[in-house]
Amino acid sequence: MDIFQYIIANWSLIVTRTGEHLAIVGVAVGLALITGVPIGVAITQNQRVASATLYAASIIITLPSIALFGIMIPILSVFGQGIGYMPAVIAVLLYSQLPIIRNTYTAISNIDPAFREAARGMGLTRMQRLCEVELPIAIPVIMVGVRMAVVMNIGVTAIAAYIGAGGLGAFISRGISQTDPRQLITGALAVSVLAIAADFALLTVQRLLTSPGLRK
Repeated sequence: MDIFQYIIANWSLIVTRTGEHLAIVGVAVGLALITGVPIGVAITQNQRVASATLYAASIIITLPSIALFGIMIPILSVFGQGIGYMPAVIAVLLYSQLPIIRNTYTAISNIDPAFREAARGMGLTRMQRLCEVELPIAIPVIMVGVRMAVVMNIGVTAIAAYIGAGGLGAFISRGISQTDPRQLITGALAVSVLAIAADFALLTVQRLLTSPGLRK
């Protein structure tokens, strides 16, 4: 009952923190999508480059989030951005690369060669084949990678509160430091609900972007 009353009393603050959380995740994953999809497409041309790229992205994602945030502080302090929004966005951007690059690479690599041959026979250029044939077929798999990146990084962004980035993690960090289970549980519940809601929203986007012939 105390937790329920706490949530009602602090509802406006929860909404504000949710907006901060979404601002970090949305910008970071958006940038990761802009960079990751072209990288995933490009590495399909060379297996050795693909292996090296995916291995490097895998190493980044294994770094503990608190350690990565810590690494960002001295590097970005040179530009006066050692704590706060900027290091949080960069860290989440790095964590988002692997699922997006890997799913793009997998989707493009596994397209039936017959589709490419048919497009080539119609006189389409390489770029036209990519934009009009390959990417539309690959969208469902790419969107799965985006959903994975968003859900995973909603949790990671909660740690960003420790470097002054705000977000829902502020409830968790203060709950721990003040030994206040109301704040701790409120933050944990809010992060979980946000992750579930974001996944369902992106699933809807995925269905809308998928060609009707591929939805089954």
